[in-house]
Amino acid sequence: MLGALAWLVLRLAEGRWAGVFGLFGGVIAAPGLLVAGAPFGDDTTYRMAVLASAPLWLVIGFAASRRSTRSPMATWTDFWREYTWLAVGVAVGAVGAVLAASAVLGESLI
Repeated sequence: MLGALAWLVLRLAEGRWAGVFGLFGGVIAAPGLLVAGAPFGDDTTYRMAVLASAPLWLVIGFAASRRSTRSPMATWTDFWREYTWLAVGVAVGAVGAVLAASAVLGESLI
């Protein structure tokens, strides 16, 4: 949902904050975009990069389900707690990678 919202904001809105939300929301939802060179690379590979991000989120969901069901009385709350920690790690890594790339390349993103 975050990726779809980021895409819509990039297509429908204008301005600095729309670009910031679209960029960071997009790379958090699809970390494969970073491998494809977003936002500095050629956008012809972005579609494949988004599809390649799906297995990452499936693995994160699987890991969260395994960690949450260690207890015989596991609940959905346990799953979402585990999933949130893993998803926040991906988000921090993606945002950090974009900021590091911006600093190394000398391009202003914000």
